[in-house]
Amino acid sequence: MSNMNMPFREARIGGGARFAPRPSGAAGLRRTRRFSLLLLLVLSLLGAPALASAAPPPAPARQITQAAQTNGAAAAQAKARWGDRRLDEVTFLGAHNAFTNYEDSRWSSVSQSESIRHQLDNGVRGLSLDTHWYERSTWLCVISFGSDCYPSDVYLCHGDCKTFAGATYALPRQSFHSSMQTVVDFLNANPQEVVTVFLEDYVSAQQLGNSLGRVRGLDQLLFRADAWNVRGQGWPRMTDLVGSGKRLLVFSDAPDREHLGVMYDKAWTVSNFWSLGDLGNDVSCVTRWSDVPLDRTEPGFRRLFTMSHHRNVPTVINAALDNGTKLRDRIDRQCRPAAGGRDPNFVSVDFHRISDTSGHSPASIVAELNARN
Repeated sequence: MSNMNMPFREARIGGGARFAPRPSGAAGLRRTRRFSLLLLLVLSLLGAPALASAAPPPAPARQITQAAQTNGAAAAQAKARWGDRRLDEVTFLGAHNAFTNYEDSRWSSVSQSESIRHQLDNGVRGLSLDTHWYERSTWLCVISFGSDCYPSDVYLCHGDCKTFAGATYALPRQSFHSSMQTVVDFLNANPQEVVTVFLEDYVSAQQLGNSLGRVRGLDQLLFRADAWNVRGQGWPRMTDLVGSGKRLLVFSDAPDREHLGVMYDKAWTVSNFWSLGDLGNDVSCVTRWSDVPLDRTEPGFRRLFTMSHHRNVPTVINAALDNGTKLRDRIDRQCRPAAGGRDPNFVSVDFHRISDTSGHSPASIVAELNARN
C-alpha cells in the first residue's frame, strides 16, 4: 500500500512511466536536511584531493603524459644504440638531392631512385633539398592543359622552377612544406630516430617561414641550437635528443633564418667541396669554405662535419663506381686526416643503395664508422 502522506509524481523514461514518492511537509524537510548533512560529512571525509584524483586528467595532460612515456621508451632504446655519444660523435647516411627521384615526381635526371619517405625508411638520415620560389603562371597552366596550375609557393626545384620540366623542376610540383611534412610524419612514426635536413636555399626568410608554418607537428620536433646552448655546452647526446623529442635539425646555406629554428650551416658545420669532378677522380678532401677549414676547432664546441661524395652529373653507373671502396678509402685516406682525425657526421651520396662489388655500401660504411666509436 502506498503512503497517503507521500504524493506521487510521474517521471517518463524512454517513453514509459514510473512513479516515485516525493516527500512533503515537515517530514520531507527533515529528511532533506539530514541528507544534506550526510552528504557534507561524506565530502569532508573524502576531501577535495581524493575527488580530484579520481577524475581523469584533461586531454592535453594525457597527451603530454603519453608523449613523455613514448620519449622515455625511445630514449632507453637510443641509450642501448648510441650509449652516451653526442650528436657530433656519430655518423649518418645522407642523400644528395633527395627530392630528385623517380617516385615523388617525373624527373628526367635524378640523384636518388626512391621517394623521400622510402629513403628515410631505408636508413637515410640526412636529406639535401633545394628550395626555390615559384610564382603562379597562367601561361604554364594553359600550355600544360591544366596539369601545371600550381599556386605561388616554395617548391623543390633544381634551378629555376619554370625553365625545363623534368630537369630544373618536375611535375607534379614538390612543395617544400609537403616534403617536410613527410619528414615529420616519419619521425612521429619512429620516435627514436633523428633526421637532419640541409637546404640549398633560394627563398627569403619570410617565404621559408610561411612554408614551415604549415607543417603540422614541426614545432614539437624542431631542434633549436640556441635553446640548448650548443655554443657553450656542445651538442647534446643522442639520448637527450630522443628523450626530449627534438629530433629534427634544419640547416640552410642562407644566414638570416636562425629565428625560424633553421641554423646557418657555415656557422655550425665544416664541409668539403661537394664534387668528385666529371670523371670522379678528384678524391681530395678540401674545404667548401676557404675561411672555415675542415680541422677548425673552437673552445667548448665542435662543428658537425658534412662530407659530400658525388660527381657533377649523377648516374647509376657513376654511383656503382664511387659508392663502395672509393668512398671507404677516401674517408680513411683523405677526409679523416683533413678534418683533424675525426670521422664525418654526414656522408652524402647519390643513389645511396648502389655500390660496387666490394661488399661495401654507403650504409655499411656508415655502420662501420659508428662501430669505431
